[in-house]
Amino acid sequence: MNNVSVDLLLLEGLKVSPASSVPAFVLLLLIYVFIMVSNVGLVLLISTERSLHQPMYLLFCNMSINDAFGATVVIPRLLSDVFLPGSDRYISYVDCVVQAFCAHLHASTSHTVLMIMAFDRYMAICDPLHYAAIMTNKMLVNLSVSAWTVALLLVAVLVGLSVRLSRCRWIIFNPFCDNASLFKLSCESVLVNNIYGLGYTVVLLGSSLGSVTLTYLRIAMVCLSSRNKVLNGRALQTCATHLAVYIIMFVSGAVIIVLHRFPDLSDHRKLASIMLHVVPPAMNAVIYGLQIKTVREKISILFSRK
Repeated sequence: MNNVSVDLLLLEGLKVSPASSVPAFVLLLLIYVFIMVSNVGLVLLISTERSLHQPMYLLFCNMSINDAFGATVVIPRLLSDVFLPGSDRYISYVDCVVQAFCAHLHASTSHTVLMIMAFDRYMAICDPLHYAAIMTNKMLVNLSVSAWTVALLLVAVLVGLSVRLSRCRWIIFNPFCDNASLFKLSCESVLVNNIYGLGYTVVLLGSSLGSVTLTYLRIAMVCLSSRNKVLNGRALQTCATHLAVYIIMFVSGAVIIVLHRFPDLSDHRKLASIMLHVVPPAMNAVIYGLQIKTVREKISILFSRK
């Protein structure tokens, strides 16, 4: 560290053997290209196809944008470091803070966006007569802004508490920078960080899990009491899609939290942290895309031409 500025940190990055560097690079690159093409393509399709200018699809644009953002925060940095030896993977402290902030913003926004999407499904199925009057363009904008703003404020405080600490260490034992990596650089007391971090996790996960659970219980009750098979079929289709996306995202995040309790499984936790920014972004566009009839038709036309 003698010849390295104190503003530089050593990032562990992706732990792969030299022989596995090329396969790992190609696999990550293909996944990243797929995430970007599928999510950006879905946003463009929804934006240009007038038949898809419905609240459900417009709200989903938030998820696709967030998924593309989350993948971009992590994967390009992993790709740039994969061929470097572990001793040369430096990152500036400012870049590390920005990456940590963006990584947590992506994870938090995933929850808040799915919460507003659950509200949309609740209104569409449980109060269809007032749906059009309530889910106006102004309401869509307000819901979207609220989802991003709440996540932004929660993460700003989370990372801000870590930035205020002095540093006595310079090694990030993680594939990428996150909040835990930042406050572990300090030798000061991190009690406040741990308390807020626990509260942040409980509030975010509790709110999303509680709202989604209550929403779908209410939707299930409406469907059970209704004899309209068409209504029940549409409700099942849209809700199953939303629920699948939520379960993938929730499980990916929960696995990381659980593995934090087992220090011996640190390598598994690090791999799971990468998967959080890879699996949901890759799966969400596929799950929602295949549900949209227009997307299925365009895919069918594409393959029939070939």
